[in-house]
Amino acid sequence: MNIFWLLAFLLASCTGIPKGMKPVDGFDVNRYVGTWYEIARLDQRFEKGLDNISAHYSLANDGGLEVLNQGQNLETGEWKKAEGKAYFIEQPTVGRLKVSFFGPFYGSYNIIALDKQNYQYSMVTGPNRSYLWILARTKTLPKKILDALIEDAKKQGFDTGKLIRVKQKE
Repeated sequence: MNIFWLLAFLLASCTGIPKGMKPVDGFDVNRYVGTWYEIARLDQRFEKGLDNISAHYSLANDGGLEVLNQGQNLETGEWKKAEGKAYFIEQPTVGRLKVSFFGPFYGSYNIIALDKQNYQYSMVTGPNRSYLWILARTKTLPKKILDALIEDAKKQGFDTGKLIRVKQKE
């Protein structure tokens, strides 16, 4: 029985949100669907060596989202793709989802900053501060906006000195 509770705790912690952070509210999934480009990130093993990264979200028939992430190794030209699904953890008006690319295993997708007026950029974290992505609808962000997002991330305890600026082919 102890192993069951340990496994339940581990799975729940994978869909958590870093202590002291809140996901955006007033979220509108219909405005969020579509393609987002990765502008900067804290490196993760599943994205090592990749640039030209994008994520495409579309509404699924079961009330969730279908997810297609893809990135390219610019040295070899090889593309890496991952298809997954996402579901809201709280209300659909809260930017907090659980995402799965591997069967029953979910990770958290917490939108902690969002251009609520135009849905042109967002900042996303996972269950802890070692996960951070800055996303945009375009392949670049104006320096002023990117600098403000990075400063916000730094204030929230992210190690912004380790951010990788993603190369996006025009």
